[in-house]
Amino acid sequence: MIDSHAHLDFPEFDIDREQVFDAMRSAGIESAIIPGVSPEHWDNQIAVARQFNCPYALGIHPWYCHSDSLTLFDDLKERVSRCCDDVKLVAIGECGLDKLRKSNWQAQLIQFERQLTLAKELELPIILHVVKAHNEMLTLLKRYALPKGGVIHGFYGGVELANEYIRLGYKLGIGGLILNDRALKLKNCIASISLDSILIETDSPSMAPENSAETRNTPLVLHSVVKEIANLQKKTSVLISEHAFLNAAQLFDL
Repeated sequence: MIDSHAHLDFPEFDIDREQVFDAMRSAGIESAIIPGVSPEHWDNQIAVARQFNCPYALGIHPWYCHSDSLTLFDDLKERVSRCCDDVKLVAIGECGLDKLRKSNWQAQLIQFERQLTLAKELELPIILHVVKAHNEMLTLLKRYALPKGGVIHGFYGGVELANEYIRLGYKLGIGGLILNDRALKLKNCIASISLDSILIETDSPSMAPENSAETRNTPLVLHSVVKEIANLQKKTSVLISEHAFLNAAQLFDL
């Protein structure tokens, strides 16, 4: 397995990062894709990716957008241009739109469109954060038509929304939210869509399942996510794991 979205560079892992990676690999979780969120995080993020041989993405998360977005985007382009072969840049992101952060909405739009343009120029997939902004997101994805598509991180919608993204060539990142008892719309969606459209993720250290004894999420939750998807699809966990791994390998050219 591979965790397609885990912020293992975040300070929540500073005290035991090596132990977390050891536990992952003992549990059959080969690696994780580490997404970027802001210039302040990129150097440490890439250092962690290099130390533990993880693929990574670079992007500007909507929470970190600000009015000086041109300078911010220049920072991203410059950092992408300095990527080295010893650790693999596989996507642009985490980026997107979040209407729960209304104070910087216009900066989000400007910054996101620039990152869509960059992903298209570099022919890289994109890792998308979408909260309360699916209409705007779908409109922009249709306009830019990225050749490599991408993934809707932390997908939490129903079948109709899922199919709109799938028709545009995007995969759905399914994580610990699927384990929550009240996630009925998501469970019904996952029960019916094609396995070719699913990636598994955790968003560690965030998005711990509601019934978890731990407040810090880790990639070890993937086993529970896979088991739940298998139950919903009425398939084996092995088949779900294999499909999700191949989907990630195909999307991110691993």
